[in-house]
Amino acid sequence: MQTAPYDDTLLREPNRLGDRCERWSAQWALWLVVCLLALLALRAVALKFNDTDLFFDEAQYWSWSLEPAFGYYSKPPLIAWLIGASTALCGTSEFCVRLPSPIVHTLTALAVFGVGARLYGARAGFWCAVVFATLPGVSLSAELISTDVALLMFWAIGLFALIALIEDRRSWWPAVLLGLALGFGLNAKYAMAYFVLCTLVYVVATPVHRWLMRDRRWWSALAIGVIMIVPNLVWNVRHSFATFAHTADNAKWSGVLFHPDKAAEFFFAQFGVFGPVLFAALLVIAVRAYRRGLPPPDRFLLAFALPIIIIITVQALLSRAHANWAAVSYVAAAILVTATMIRDGAWRWLAGSLGLHVVVAVVLGAALTQARTLALPGVKNPFARTLGWAELGRLTRARLVEAEQAGQPYRSVLATNRAVAAELIYYLRDQPTPVFAWYTGGRPRDHYELTRPFARPGDGAVRGAEPVLLVGIRPLPKSLLDRFGSVGGVETVSIPTGAGASRKAYFARLTGFRGLGGPQANPKTKGR
Repeated sequence: MQTAPYDDTLLREPNRLGDRCERWSAQWALWLVVCLLALLALRAVALKFNDTDLFFDEAQYWSWSLEPAFGYYSKPPLIAWLIGASTALCGTSEFCVRLPSPIVHTLTALAVFGVGARLYGARAGFWCAVVFATLPGVSLSAELISTDVALLMFWAIGLFALIALIEDRRSWWPAVLLGLALGFGLNAKYAMAYFVLCTLVYVVATPVHRWLMRDRRWWSALAIGVIMIVPNLVWNVRHSFATFAHTADNAKWSGVLFHPDKAAEFFFAQFGVFGPVLFAALLVIAVRAYRRGLPPPDRFLLAFALPIIIIITVQALLSRAHANWAAVSYVAAAILVTATMIRDGAWRWLAGSLGLHVVVAVVLGAALTQARTLALPGVKNPFARTLGWAELGRLTRARLVEAEQAGQPYRSVLATNRAVAAELIYYLRDQPTPVFAWYTGGRPRDHYELTRPFARPGDGAVRGAEPVLLVGIRPLPKSLLDRFGSVGGVETVSIPTGAGASRKAYFARLTGFRGLGGPQANPKTKGR
C-alpha cells in the first residue's frame, strides 16, 4: 500500500490495477456471464433437489404473496411481490417459492461487476463479481428466500449509480437510477436506509466530494426513494405502524444494557458469512485506512462496509443481532477486499479464499439434498428447523379428511403461533378449511394476529367457525383451552426432523367458544 497522500479528485483507481483494457471489456463481461450462468444452473439444480421444507419465515412470505399489498406486518412488500411473480409463472412448490433467490443473486453479481469495473477496471470487476457470488452467506441465501436477496441487489445498483453521479456532474440518469435503487431497496428492507448514512460518512471523510450534498441530483434521488416508500408508510399508518413496532421489538433494547457475549457472537459469525480470509483482510484494510489512508475508490467502498458492521456490533452489544444483519456491508466489502488483494499481488490468498468458498457451496448444496438423512457426529442436524413442516401439514390434512368422512367436518383450523399458522397456510394450500391465529388482545404480535385472528378482541367478532381443529408444536396452552366449552380428540404426535431428532405436534377438537373475556370454561379433556 502507498503511504503518500492520495489524489481525491478522481473516485476511480488511477491505474485501474494494471488493467489496460477498456473499462467495459466485452471479454471480461462475457466470461463473467458464462460463469454466473453456470453457477445459476448449479444452484437451480440444487434448489430443485433441496430436501428441506419451507422455513416458517419463507412460508409466511408466500402467504403474503396471496394478498398483494403495500405492506405487511414485519417487512415491506417487495419480498411478497417477488414470490407472487415467481409462483404465478412457476407454481407453488418450494422450488418455485425460492427460485427468485438464485436469479436475483446472479443479477446482484452483475451489478457488483459494474461497480468493480467502474472503479478498478474490467478484470478486477470480474473477480469482484465472482468473489461476491461465491460468498458463504450468498451460497446459503441462494437456497432459501429472504428479504436480503433483493436488498443486496438494489444496494449494489445504488453503489453503481452513486459512483456515476460523482464522476459525471452533468448527467441525470445516475440520479434517477439511484433514486429507483433506494426506493426499491427500502421496499425490500428498511436496512436500505443505511445507504444514506454511509453516503454521509463518505462525504464527511472526503472533503473534496462534499459538493454532493449541495447537488440537486442527490436530493432528487432521495426524493424518488422517499416517494417510492410512501405507500408502505401509508399502510403502516393504517395498521398502527405495525412494521415499525416489529422492527423496534426485534432490536430488543430493553433489559440488560450490555451483552459482550452477543457482540462477540455476531462479530465472529462474520468470519462465516463473509469468509475467514476475506473478513480478516477487511479488518487489515480498516487498520491500514486508519494508519495510512486509502486510495479514493477504497475509501468510498470502506464507507459502505465498515460503518454497518460497527453499528450492528454495537446493536449486538446492547441487545442482540443476527449474523445476516450486516449483509449489505459485504457488497462493498467484497469489491474492496478483492481489489486490494489484486493490487497487492495476493493471488494465493484470493485463490485460496475462492476455492474454500466453492467447496463450502458444493458441500452446502449436497447437504441440502440429503437434509432429512444428514447425520453429523455429535452435532444436531443443522437443517432441523426447516424439517417436519410438510409432515405437520400432512397430519393436519389427514385429520380434516378423517373428520369429513365421519360426517363431523372441521370448519376452522386454529394455530397456536405464527410458525404453525404460516406452515399450515402453505402446506394446506389445496384445502378449503381456513386457518386462523389465536389472538387475545393488545398490539398484534405477528401478521396472522393482525389479519386472520380467530376472534378479534374489542369488537367481539368471531371469524372462525366451529368445530375447530387446534394445532400446535408446544403443549396446548390452558388459557386457550379454557375459552372453549368442550375439548376433545387430544393427541400428541412426534414428527421426525432428521437424524433421529423430532418435534412434537399437538392436536385437539374444540367446540363451544366462550369468547375472549368473561367466565372461563372448565372443559373435560377427552382422548381421541
